[in-house]
Amino acid sequence: MKLQDELPRDHHLATVYRFGAAFCGLVLIVFGALGFADALGFFDTHGSKVAGLSTNGALSVISLVVGAALILGGIVGGNFASTLNMTVGALFLLSGFVNLAVLDRSANVLNFRMPNVIFSFVMGLLIITFGMYGRVSSRLPHDNPYWRSRHPEQADREAAAAAR
Repeated sequence: MKLQDELPRDHHLATVYRFGAAFCGLVLIVFGALGFADALGFFDTHGSKVAGLSTNGALSVISLVVGAALILGGIVGGNFASTLNMTVGALFLLSGFVNLAVLDRSANVLNFRMPNVIFSFVMGLLIITFGMYGRVSSRLPHDNPYWRSRHPEQADREAAAAAR
C-alpha cells in the first residue's frame, strides 16, 4: 500500500494546491531571473540586491529550480502538488534557520541577509499553508475528502442517510 492510495483524488481542494504552487513558483522564478539579469557572480557575497533581497548566481539558480518544481507541481496538481508544497515549505523554513545561523560568516555562500531569512520564513509558511490547506486540521468538515478517507464507515452512513 502506498501513501497515495490513502489520499483522496480529484477533489475541489486540488485547485488551491495548484494555484498556490504555481503562484509561489512564479515569484521564485521572477526573483531568480532578476538575479541573472544583473549578471551576478555565482558565489559573490557582497552587495548585489534584487527586489530588496541580497542574492548571487547560486541563489538565482536555486530560486529558478525550486520555482520550476513548484510550477510543475501546479501543472500536475492534486495530491502531488499538496505534498510538494508541504515538502518545499518545510525546506524553506529549514533554510531560514540554517541561513540565520550562518549570517555574517564565511559559510554564507548564498549571500543571505536578514531580509532573506525573513522572506524564507514567510515564503515557507505560505507554501506549507497552501499544501496543508483542507488536509490537516482537527475539525475537518464531513464533506472534506480527507475526512471521508479517514472515516469511511461514518462517511458511508452519512451518505446513505442523505440519500434517503
